[in-house]
Amino acid sequence: MLETEKTEEFFGDKPTKERVALLGLITPDNPPEACEASLDELERLVETAGGEAVIRMTQTRKTPDGSTFLGRGKIRELADLCRNEGITLAVCDSELSPSKIRNIEDALDSGDPETSVRVIDRSMLILDIFALHALSAEGKLQVELAQLKYTVPRLIGQGTALSRQQGGSIAMRGPGETKLETDRRHIRRRMVQLEEELALLDRRRETQRRQRERSGICKVAIVGYTNAGKSTLLNRLTAAGVLSEDKLFATLDPTARRFLLPDGSELLLVDTVGFIRNLPHHLIRAFRSTLDEAVYADIILMMTDASDREAENQLEVTQELLEELGAADKPTLCVFNKCDREAEALPHPPASLPKENVFYLSAMTGEGVPELVGRLQELVNEKTARVTLTIPLTRQDLVAKLYRSAKVESLTVEGENTVIEAICDSKTRGRFREWLAPSGGPGGETDETDEESDGNPDEE
Repeated sequence: MLETEKTEEFFGDKPTKERVALLGLITPDNPPEACEASLDELERLVETAGGEAVIRMTQTRKTPDGSTFLGRGKIRELADLCRNEGITLAVCDSELSPSKIRNIEDALDSGDPETSVRVIDRSMLILDIFALHALSAEGKLQVELAQLKYTVPRLIGQGTALSRQQGGSIAMRGPGETKLETDRRHIRRRMVQLEEELALLDRRRETQRRQRERSGICKVAIVGYTNAGKSTLLNRLTAAGVLSEDKLFATLDPTARRFLLPDGSELLLVDTVGFIRNLPHHLIRAFRSTLDEAVYADIILMMTDASDREAENQLEVTQELLEELGAADKPTLCVFNKCDREAEALPHPPASLPKENVFYLSAMTGEGVPELVGRLQELVNEKTARVTLTIPLTRQDLVAKLYRSAKVESLTVEGENTVIEAICDSKTRGRFREWLAPSGGPGGETDETDEESDGNPDEE
C-alpha cells in the first residue's frame, strides 16, 4: 500500500502524502491526447490511494524499451528528479513485467535505503485501491485472489531474499530458489482455497437472484465509469446510506435496495463496482460474480460524469465492458450525471439509444431525477403486470410453476378453480396466457406482448 502515514517528529503534525512520479509512453497506438487523458486518470488513482503526483514524465517512442520501458536517458533524468523532489514511488501507466520493474528500480537506486524509489504499474495501483476499499467478506476475498493471481508470475528471486541457500560459497551451497518454490506452492494453495470460498458465496448470491426473480420485482443495475455518481444516485432514490465520495472505486461491494415507484410498484436498484479503462482482465475475472449483477438485471442504468471532458470515451469503455459481460442487449438508460457542474460541452449519447432513454441530471441536487423515475416507471409497466389467473384444481402443477416464476400475492379456491393474483413479467404471462383471466374468466384476452411470448409452462 502507499505509505500515507509518514509523520514528522513533532506530535500533532499531519501525515504527509507519498510523493509520486507518473510515467507514460506516447506511441502510434497511444497518441499524446490519449496518453495525457490516461495520465490524468492515473493521477486520480494515485490521489485515491493517498499519494500526491509530483511530476509526469512521458516519452515518444515506437515501442517501449525492452528493459526499462522508457529509454535509458529518460530513466537517468527520472533518477535525478526523484532525488531532487523527494519522490519515493514511480507509477507506470502500462503493465510492467517483473524484469522491467527490477531494472527501473536498479536504475533509480541512489544507494541510500531512505531515498529508494519503488516502482509499480497501473494494475498494482488499482489492486492497492481495491484492497483499501473492500469492506464485505466477499470483496476482501475477491481482492486477495486478484492480488495473488497478479503476484504469482511476478515472484522472482531478488538476490538472496527468496533463497534458503546460495551456491558458490562454503557452507552456502544448496538447491537455490527453494524458498521461491515454497512460496509459489503456498500461494497456489491459498488461491484454491479462495476460489472455493468465493464459489460458495457465488452459490448463495445465485440463490438470492432466484428469489428476486420469483418475487417478480424488476431489477435495475446501475453501472458506469468509476466516480460517475452511481452511489449518489442510489442514495438519492432510496436513502441507502452507501459511501459516496469524490474518489475512484469508492464502492466495490454491490448494494441492492428496493425503490417504490410513483404507482406503488417496486423495483430493485443494484449499485455495482465502477469501470475504468484498461481494467486488468484478472480483476474482471475476480469480480465476475459482482459484475454479473448487470447480466441478470432487467434494465441497465448506464451512468457517466457529464462534467468530465473524457465523458464520451468513458461511455465507450462502459459499453465495451457491458458487451464483454454479455449485458449489452438489455434495455438501457443512458444517464449523464453532474450536470450541475460547469463543463465545456454536454457529451453526446450513443446514436443507438432512443432520445427517451437519455437523461441529463444531477444526483447530488436531484435536478432531472423525476424524469428518470418516470421513464423507469414506463419500462417497469412494460416489463411486469398484475394479473389474475384461473387454474383448474386438477392442474396444481401449474400453480407450483407459477410460484417459481412470479410473485403470487393471493390464492383462493372458487368452485373447481384456483384463482390467483400475481405479478408476472411478459414471458410468464405468455406462458400462462391460457389461464389469464383479466375479465374474470379463464382464457380471457391478453395484450400483444403476452400473445407474442412463446412457450408454455408444461414445457419446463
